Amino acid sequence: MQQKIRVMVVDDSLVFRTWLVQSLSADPRFEVVGYAINAIDAKNKLPILKPDIMTLDIEMPGMTGLEFLKEVLPSHPVPVILVSSLNVRVFDALAAGAVDFVRKPEEGQKEVFIRSLKAKLAIGSNARVRLPQQAQAVLPRTTASVPHFSGTPANINTSAVDLIAIGASTGGTEAILDVVRHFPARMPGIVITQHMPPGFTAMYAERLNRICKLEVKEAKHGDKVQPGLILLAPGGLQMRVVRMGAGYSVSCTAEEKVSGHQPSVDVLFTSVAANVKNRAIGVILTGMGADGAAGMLRMRKAGAYTIGQDRESCVVYGMPMEAYKIGAVCQQASLLNIPQLVMARLAK
Repeated sequence: MQQKIRVMVVDDSLVFRTWLVQSLSADPRFEVVGYAINAIDAKNKLPILKPDIMTLDIEMPGMTGLEFLKEVLPSHPVPVILVSSLNVRVFDALAAGAVDFVRKPEEGQKEVFIRSLKAKLAIGSNARVRLPQQAQAVLPRTTASVPHFSGTPANINTSAVDLIAIGASTGGTEAILDVVRHFPARMPGIVITQHMPPGFTAMYAERLNRICKLEVKEAKHGDKVQPGLILLAPGGLQMRVVRMGAGYSVSCTAEEKVSGHQPSVDVLFTSVAANVKNRAIGVILTGMGADGAAGMLRMRKAGAYTIGQDRESCVVYGMPMEAYKIGAVCQQASLLNIPQLVMARLAK
């Protein structure tokens, strides 16, 4: 018999906490080993309960969820799934080491919410907790096979590459940031699909825009792909790259989920394979499941250069693993080495 996943629930709302405990306890995969009514209560109970994973509200009286993560995670690196309303502090909490997040349900959305939370708890219980200081110190498995880019932005040749497509899921908000923050402003257009619900993608784009040298915005239907600009797929829509005269634009449309996601990396990568062909670079980063693997294989077969994040630097080695297994990845690299692989490719 498979061992149950030991879950600890942390939420200051009695009604929501009780419902959450009951819903998780009813699933044979999980054992709720305890709950906490606030972050201070959680801090005291965590060493005693020793859960495999915990759910954490961000906004709580006294110590916030973010303060809890910064103070407790370094000494007790337990995977954490955030349960939050639409709040920009989610991204600070992910930067502090939380594995993933689920948006708190509105009326009539509880079934969708609990399904999503259970899926993230099941995968997240085996996730690698990535603390901020470790993020900068992920050692590359091998440096011999990674071409070193020692040039300046002036060495970048954008004539051979029309765009760069990036896909990610669990752990991706920080992984994407770690890649694109190293890019100079003079880069080919970049399109990104990160699994994220509506509302959060706009806030995430704003966060990237504050930190990166490139301009970053949540994509709108018809936006042109252009150098120096990153377009982020909006939550709840499917984003594709389409031909527009001599260049490209994006279409963002309300459609069914593909590979279980909306936006889907497979949808983006498949459109890049069909329209950009060998004039693209594809990057698949940390995430659960297989979304993006089939699309990346199409990209590689169309002549694109494809990169997959390696196991050691992933929070969840799911999507990159599936892409690697089917031969979709030209080269695997650590998170630290991916920017320099891209830059070296552009300098050729």
